[in-house]
Amino acid sequence: MKTTIFKSFTIALMFFGLLSCSSSGPKYTKTAVDKLITKLSSTPNYSIILADMDYSEAKNSYQHQYQIIKNVGEEISNETTEWFNVSDIFFDKHKEDLGMEIVSKKDGVLSKKVAPAGYSNYIGNEKYGRWNNSGGSSFWEFYGKYAMLSSMFRMTMYPVSYGMYGGYRSYRGNSYYGSAGQTYGTRGNYTSKTTRWDSKPSTFKSRVRSRVTQSAKASKTRASNRRSRSSSRYSRSSTRSRSGGFGK
Repeated sequence: MKTTIFKSFTIALMFFGLLSCSSSGPKYTKTAVDKLITKLSSTPNYSIILADMDYSEAKNSYQHQYQIIKNVGEEISNETTEWFNVSDIFFDKHKEDLGMEIVSKKDGVLSKKVAPAGYSNYIGNEKYGRWNNSGGSSFWEFYGKYAMLSSMFRMTMYPVSYGMYGGYRSYRGNSYYGSAGQTYGTRGNYTSKTTRWDSKPSTFKSRVRSRVTQSAKASKTRASNRRSRSSSRYSRSSTRSRSGGFGK
């Protein structure tokens, strides 16, 4: 009887040990944007825009800088973050999103749909402006107290037409880069050309694009292999534990 109890107890310890080992496998690492989302958890309305990006060949590191526009009540603030190191996977994911909104929160609802800056929270929102019909076409116009948003979103140079905004709404859950596909984003006509990224030679940017795509693919493969090995080890160990039996 004592032998049976001891054997059962030993097997139970092995089982819980395996559970512990399986939980120590590859874990999700928060991105800089995830940390910003946590920091802004109490803010009901905001936008996070990919303001700039870069790559250090000497350190083999990818960097992002973000612009955060948030509002509480009637007050709207605008800040630019420090530079953050980001993974090759995250840089590759957003390599076409310079100047774009990559996270938004509206009335407490969070979205990671990529959109032109201002489209999720401010443009089309009658709290901040209205559609002004001029020459047969309607363009978005912010009220005087929110006029600074026009310069933030470069609308003084590139007004937003009702048709362009309608195109964004028709995309629903998909990322929107404009009716022509390259109106907004890293290679878009409407994106600011004064960023650190755009100061780089085209050969540098092409080289980084190619490198990060290959690097991100390799990182995903390694992560997938680690998960498979961890799952396989757990499966084999779990089978051995069950084969020991109880009450013998």
